[in-house]
Amino acid sequence: MTNTTERTITPIDRATDAAARIDPGRSTRAPRRAWLALAVLMLPVLLVSVDNTVLSFALPAISADLAPTAAQQLWIIDAYPLVLAGLLVAMGSAGDRYGRRRMLLIGSTGFALVSIGAAFAPTAEALIVARAALGFFGAMLMPSTLSLLRAVFTEREQRRLAIAIWASGFAAGSAMGPLVGGLLLEHFHWGSVFLLAVPVLVPLLVFVPMLIPESRDPAPGRIDLVSTVLSLAAMGPIVYGIKSLATEGMHGFGVQAIALGVSCALWFVRRQLRSETPMLDVRLFRQGSFGGAVVVNLFSVIALVGFLYFVSQHLQLIAGLSPVEAGLALLPGLVAMIAAGLLVVPVARRVRPRVLVPVALGLSASGYLVIALFAGSGSIGPIVLAFVLLGVGIGAAETVSNELILSSAPPAKAGAASAVSETAYELGAVLGTAILGSILAVQFRAGLVLPSVLTDQQADAARETLAGAMTVADGLPGPIGTQLAASAAHAFDAGVVVTSLIGVALMAAAAVVAAIALRNPKAPRA
Repeated sequence: MTNTTERTITPIDRATDAAARIDPGRSTRAPRRAWLALAVLMLPVLLVSVDNTVLSFALPAISADLAPTAAQQLWIIDAYPLVLAGLLVAMGSAGDRYGRRRMLLIGSTGFALVSIGAAFAPTAEALIVARAALGFFGAMLMPSTLSLLRAVFTEREQRRLAIAIWASGFAAGSAMGPLVGGLLLEHFHWGSVFLLAVPVLVPLLVFVPMLIPESRDPAPGRIDLVSTVLSLAAMGPIVYGIKSLATEGMHGFGVQAIALGVSCALWFVRRQLRSETPMLDVRLFRQGSFGGAVVVNLFSVIALVGFLYFVSQHLQLIAGLSPVEAGLALLPGLVAMIAAGLLVVPVARRVRPRVLVPVALGLSASGYLVIALFAGSGSIGPIVLAFVLLGVGIGAAETVSNELILSSAPPAKAGAASAVSETAYELGAVLGTAILGSILAVQFRAGLVLPSVLTDQQADAARETLAGAMTVADGLPGPIGTQLAASAAHAFDAGVVVTSLIGVALMAAAAVVAAIALRNPKAPRA
């Protein structure tokens, strides 16, 4: 007779149970050393995720100092996550082959050194190159952190909590970016947001060899340089094409670039299907739980990064808040995101993902709807409320989706599987600024009304970005400057309404995918 009080076994339980069976001879209770290792592994997680959004708050200062064009401004943000996303799977596979701890140490050293160069970049072009180099070394960090957790924690409940902390830190790091950036920019040059990496990564280089054992795939496949090139060749043209279509319409090379990127992506998939030891086992996407969880991650981060992109500019350039005040305005949302990521763990034991995740994403959609309804109101209250709703939804949804991604992968391929989760995140960060940022730029230019007294140089600077328009307005006589500033604020907020409605649609689409696809995954293959 069935015991009706027996707890439902959820996909999270299946993931942690299967991982614990990798080495049944080990003690199932994680020692204090394991929790210290988790604390050390959280350092690169927080750093890489903070680095994705901290630059949004530094953009006004960078724009004033380096005078980038609108396209350069977007590339300053996108170069890092673009390279990072393109190389994550390759670096995850390399970690499986050569050692995940080794890749973590190499990536940390390179990331710290390049961060120093980025802090003192003399031109916009040099900063874009430095951001791309940060993406290269950042790709070595992220797959290693999550996959090493599988080697450290074996007991089911403790593993679940460790991964929840990891996922919360990953999401919360993005939200911490504005606050950290605000505190630094209040007192230091914009380059300080890059120098932050040095004091964070030095302790990692000291304690990782002491606390974390080496971990690798006992039977790795061959190195596939062609697949590595194809992964980059797929991402770059697609992002460029989206930017080109948004800024130049059908007159540029947007369509051709997207077609090239899609062709490379299809070639990559075909190559993985034919390989006996693929860099990425694309067959995993046939499992609804795996593919659905990746889509949830992707759409959630597009919405989050797109939100932070325009809200950080609104708070500083339109509402007139200092960087610290703007960061503090988003602090409640940060706390909500962290809390939701941790509190969802006991809820996930009883509520299935196909119910839990759509509800969480519905909260995120309501946050974007608040922005759409109250944009231009002149109050920061709706922004604070919107970010709380968005944070709760994304914090809960990403914790569950990361668990589902891990539960569908064989343990020996932990690095490559972990990389899929972060690839979705970084691709979402790229598309968040590429799509929503480009659409916002188009709407801003269309709605901006320029005073007739402006020179051609002033007019071009004002059309490029909101920061450029406000800088020009500050240099004009009183009434004319006030008129331009008001027009720029109105045009920007009108564009925010459009991008917010797109955010609502993204969250609704992700909720539908989750409701349909997030079923119980198969246990990972040993």
